Amino acid sequence: MANYDLVIIGAGPGGYVCAVRAAQLGMKVAIVEKNRSLGGTCLNVGCMPSKALLHASEMFEEAGHGLGKMGIALAPPKLELAKMMEFKQQGIDGNVKGIDYLMKKNKIDVVKGRARILKAGQVEVTADGTRELLDCRNIVLATGSAVAPLKGITIDEKRVVSSTGALSLGKVPGKLVVVGAGVIGLELGSVWRRLGAEVVVVEFLDRILPGMDSEIARQFQRILEKQGMTFRLASKVVSVEEAGAALKVRVEPAAGGAGAVLDADVVLVAIGRIPYTEGLGLAEAGVAIDERGRVVTDAHFATSVKGIYAIGDVVAGPMLAHKAEDEGVAVAEILAGQAGHVNYDVIPGVVYTQPEVACVGKSEDDVKAAGIAYVVGKFPFTANGRSKVNQTTDGLVKVVADAATDRVLGVHIIGREAGEMIHEAVVLMEFGGSAEDLARSCHAHPTRSEAIKEAALTVAKRAIHMWHSFQLLEGRVLCPSLQGRPAALNADS
Repeated sequence: MANYDLVIIGAGPGGYVCAVRAAQLGMKVAIVEKNRSLGGTCLNVGCMPSKALLHASEMFEEAGHGLGKMGIALAPPKLELAKMMEFKQQGIDGNVKGIDYLMKKNKIDVVKGRARILKAGQVEVTADGTRELLDCRNIVLATGSAVAPLKGITIDEKRVVSSTGALSLGKVPGKLVVVGAGVIGLELGSVWRRLGAEVVVVEFLDRILPGMDSEIARQFQRILEKQGMTFRLASKVVSVEEAGAALKVRVEPAAGGAGAVLDADVVLVAIGRIPYTEGLGLAEAGVAIDERGRVVTDAHFATSVKGIYAIGDVVAGPMLAHKAEDEGVAVAEILAGQAGHVNYDVIPGVVYTQPEVACVGKSEDDVKAAGIAYVVGKFPFTANGRSKVNQTTDGLVKVVADAATDRVLGVHIIGREAGEMIHEAVVLMEFGGSAEDLARSCHAHPTRSEAIKEAALTVAKRAIHMWHSFQLLEGRVLCPSLQGRPAALNADS
């Protein structure tokens, strides 16, 4: 029996980060992983490989459709999908090797096999018929999540695929039906759309990107439709049947009624993810689980069993790698007697399409529902100099601020590099900053980030560069300073 201060089950972003921080704090740490490589879903079949394909497919589309208008003449690009998949795999391998190095550098024992909690302080690991017992002071569950199944639909990862299969298709499907208009469905749908697939997205709700600001979601849907994606909202997939070389996908209104049949070569099921707790012995150990299958924890990540903690996708909150990482650091610090903490009001989210969508904090829908008096400032990239000269003007920045205190409650961006730009809002909000603080911060010119400053200025009705100030978004005036002007001025420029 080995003796450890901490045993972590799961070597994804939450688990390996927790292990590193605990080791830095002087603990003897072991991490258990059932899969061949470390890094979890994120590094192996999720975040990282999808970003590789998003980048590669964007370059393919740029070469075929974007460079000519800049005076760069090229023959039509030829897709070599096998090489693109090699490019993806090189990125995966590099990142996984990096995690292996971190474990060795921090003297963390890596135990390969399936873990089962026998009781507080004891973990059993089985692999290839062998059994090992790990004795420890504390256990952290960081087992992540699995693909949510769609009732009545069998995923074979060949023609009916999850995100895992969608990252490794052998050829570009002629027709791709995506079930679910969340982040994963839109990202992977956009990859295959750029590579030549006809993409139809079916969503049970009457909107895309559930949980994000509804105005941002509507604007983003229009951009994706302009790019060629088709949406069937308020609809559900009830069956997928093989018909020779094709798949027949039956779609019906979510509220009931007559349906339709869509032809598809591949169907991607992307309706979400569920906590992974299979075979961990949680019930036998007395670890409480909620009605959604999540491990129940308190504010310090402790479960119902003393000495057992949980973080990441397996507990409540957004299923995001960076959320899991911050929780991993926090729980390690708590176990070391420090004040580990995660500010859940300031966790950014990003959709890595082109353009990107990024958000942090509350949406306009949230503040309305909470009855908070608020002010919105918006600025379009059509009025941003850098975006204008680069002809990448799709999108806008939206700042939601408290009407009484001017404190920024949320920031939402559609645009190129939105996932990078959002972090100045994260830092501002972490320190309780106001829209005026953001507006008075000097931004380099010309940058896309100036649009964030201008949106903050618009909160106070004093945007400088709103040369498109007469432009409307869904019939709502972009610049509050235009309220009350003659109707003739409130028209598209």
